Amino acid sequence: MRKIALLAALSLAASAWAQKPPAAPATPAPTPQEAPKAEIAKSEVKKPARKPNPHRQEDARPCLDKPTNTEIIKCAEVFL
Repeated sequence: MRKIALLAALSLAASAWAQKPPAAPATPAPTPQEAPKAEIAKSEVKKPARKPNPHRQEDARPCLDKPTNTEIIKCAEVFL
């Protein structure tokens, strides 16, 4: 039993040792001064902020009194 465990441990260790380490990148990443203008323009483009919803903080529980799921959803969309 010990021989089998020893062989299993040795085979795992040998396979792990045989693997090559990951290669380092060949070219370093460009610094912000060296980056092309297209990349800078893409990184500066941001989505406009969402318009604040005045109903966001209100209580939507009265919508749960509606008889169907569709009516509940339509009522609750105002609060999103």
